[in-house]
Order: sequence, then C-alpha cells, then structure tokens
Amino acid sequence: MQRTLGKDGAQATARRLVGVGRFVANRRGAAAVEFAIVAPVFFMLLFSILEAGIYFFISSSVDAANAKASRLIRTGQTQDGAISRDAFFDEVCEVVSHFGDCDARLTVDVERYDNFADLAADIANPVCRDSDPSAGEPDPADRPYQSGGARDIVRVRICYLYDSFNPAIGFNLKKADGGAHKMISTSVFRNEPFGG
Repeated sequence: MQRTLGKDGAQATARRLVGVGRFVANRRGAAAVEFAIVAPVFFMLLFSILEAGIYFFISSSVDAANAKASRLIRTGQTQDGAISRDAFFDEVCEVVSHFGDCDARLTVDVERYDNFADLAADIANPVCRDSDPSAGEPDPADRPYQSGGARDIVRVRICYLYDSFNPAIGFNLKKADGGAHKMISTSVFRNEPFGG
C-alpha cells in the first residue's frame, strides 16, 4: 500500500526543507561560535607567551643579582668581615625581592677553592629552599659563605624558586617538590689581587 501525501503534507514537508535551508544559511551566530572554538587556544597561547616573558625576566634578574653580588667578592669588598653572610644575602635579595619572599625562595652559597681541579671535582647540586634536612639533604639555612682572599677561586651559586601561574609552561624545566621552578645562577671567578 502506497502512502501519498496530500496537499497539506507536501506543504509541511516543503516548509521543513525551507526551514532547514534557512538554518544552514543563517550566519548571524557564526562569529560567536567560531570565537568559542578558537578562544581557548588563543588565550592559552597568549598567557603562555606572557608567562615565558615573565620567566625570562626573573631568570635574568637572578643572573644580575649573582653578577652584582659576585663583584663585591671579586673586588675584595666582602673580605675581612666587611660584609657578613646576612648582608651578602640581602645584597642578592635586593634584586629579586620583587618576585617574592627571599627567606622562603632564595638560597645563596659562596665557596672558596684552592684550584680549579677541586672546583671541577665538586659536582654537588645547588641547594634550594625546598631541600629537606630531615631526609638527609643539605640544610638551606646553613649554606657556606667563604669569600676567600686575594687571587682565590670562588664559586657563587644562587637558587631562586619561582611559582608559575600557567601550569602548562615549563614541562622540561627543573621543578622543586612543591611545583616551583628552580632558577639557578652560578658564577666562578678568581678574586682580584686586592690588598697590599
């Protein structure tokens, strides 16, 4: 038995097809839909670029703090107790304190070596504030401060912990247990022949 559409059924089918055609041809909400599709990727890229810029700015500030503090040692301004361990720490902190609390994020160690062979033999990792002395790790509060004398070899290492606001950036960067990025700056130099 064949079913036939009457005049009303044919008109209803035609109206439905025209309605579907209008829906497909309607472009009024297309920009909003396209933006909803593209916006998450755009904002992720935008914030990743911003985070990378902030990361490199803080990293260069840590390097600048190391260079500034190392110059004090290299030129003999810290020898003979002229600048204490705490004052030296404050010199470094002065540069990086804008990014967070130095007492919770910054470690500075200064070590003197008799020769470059001894320096090369010291392959210990830098100690950061996330170090756990109860687990046998070095105590971050008890870092060496040996500025040496004239013509001594000195290594200055700074570790600064930086929390990023974008968790997607820095998959390959060294992180502390709490998720902070470890920014490490090292200077090795021979002190100038200061003194008499």
